[in-house]
Parts: sequence; C-alpha cells; structure tokens
Amino acid sequence: MRNWRWLLLVLALLLAWLQYRFWFGPGNSGEVLTLEAQVEHQKHDNEGLQQRNDALAAEVKDLKEGQAAIEERARSELGMIKPGEKFYRVVENAPVLPPRPVADAPAGAQPPAEVP
Repeated sequence: MRNWRWLLLVLALLLAWLQYRFWFGPGNSGEVLTLEAQVEHQKHDNEGLQQRNDALAAEVKDLKEGQAAIEERARSELGMIKPGEKFYRVVENAPVLPPRPVADAPAGAQPPAEVP
C-alpha cells in the first residue's frame, strides 16, 4: 500500500513538471502559436512574391521572343511611332467659365477680356 502512494506521488510530480514545461518552458505552447502565425504570414508573403516573379519572368520571355512587347513598351513609355504612321493627339476642351458680372469687380477695375 505504501509503494502505491510513492508511485502516485512520483507520477503527480512528473505530471506537474511536464505541465510546467508545456506552459512555461522553452518551446511552450505560446511560442508554438506565435511561430505558426509567423509561418502563415511568411507563406502569404511568399505567394505574393512568387506571383511577382512569374509576371517578371513572363515579361522577360516576351521581350526575348517577340517584337510586340518591345513595340508596345516603346509606344507607351517613350511615345515612339513607326515610320509612315500618323500621330493624333486628342486634347479635351477645358470648361469655359462665364465672365464675372461687373458688379462684383472692385471699383475702377476693368472687366476681364473674353478668351476665344
């Protein structure tokens, strides 16, 4: 009967020590949760970087293999045109403001000239 008490005491102390290590020791459950969150965050960052790398690789492939990408970039970024092409620039009209009434003008001021 006395040996059972010692065995229960040893088992209880072992359980207490294991619980202490689980909650407060190195590699405790809080650290594990923090590390798991960091891993998920890094996976998300890696996915975004992988998409960017894929887009850059596709652009490099287009530039190496085809003239269309080079031509498109020259047109959009450098404003270049091919020989024989005509370039048209469309300029939208700015809204014309009505002239100010003379009554609002300070004394002695001339009314503004209308711009055609």
